Amino acid sequence: MDADLTLQLINATVQIEQPNADGTRTVGTGFLLDAPAPDGTPRTVLVTAAHVYDKMPMAEVRIGWRYADATGAWKYDPQPLKVREGSRPLWTRHPDRDVAVMAIKAPPEFARAAIPVSWLAETTTFEERRLTPGDEMIAMGFPRGLSSNRAGFPILRFGRVSSYPLWPVAEFPTFLLDFTVFPGNSGGPVIVDRREGPYVAGVLTQEVELNKERLEIGIVTHASFVREALALMDGSGGAKRAGVEGGQGVRALSGGE
Repeated sequence: MDADLTLQLINATVQIEQPNADGTRTVGTGFLLDAPAPDGTPRTVLVTAAHVYDKMPMAEVRIGWRYADATGAWKYDPQPLKVREGSRPLWTRHPDRDVAVMAIKAPPEFARAAIPVSWLAETTTFEERRLTPGDEMIAMGFPRGLSSNRAGFPILRFGRVSSYPLWPVAEFPTFLLDFTVFPGNSGGPVIVDRREGPYVAGVLTQEVELNKERLEIGIVTHASFVREALALMDGSGGAKRAGVEGGQGVRALSGGE
């Protein structure tokens, strides 16, 4: 994988957290998109799993910004982010999928690091690029609220596609990724890096369980639903119903520390 690309993806991934009354935290993962508004105005959008906000009932969360000083030393500096106005959510939720998007004011360093919206896979991307079971993907996140160091950078993991078929997206809106997942990974980006160009394959939203046993398999929601949520946020529709996954053996991934 290209080193510069790896750094951009790491820098675009942030921790989202909210303290609990018992002193623990509820933690999720988000990533930043460079997604200009319909009129072309520059805009940074935070993407995560919708249930991350559902599990954080207060009006503000904290988003994990990171900064390097003049000596090159890094500092983790989480700052409040308002996600509700009273009981009204400030994010846009996809009507059928566990995906949420929200325009935010990001520090310049993070706005520059945001992933181009063109990197989001479309409904035909998997077929056009001939993605197959066993192909490797990269997932970034904060399992159980852990970061890779005290500067707050995400933990990078590798997994392989472990389900079939992978398209059409309307019929198969999620796919499985074989890697160990934990609460706190919810909302993290899942990325494919190929010679013909990188793309965000989806958002990690759930894990698979059987009889309360974790099978170390993640459920990834296709990135095309992020595109639909963006279109809905911009008032241009695009979020078409495609059926809802769920039932026994599925568990959301945001959690406490």
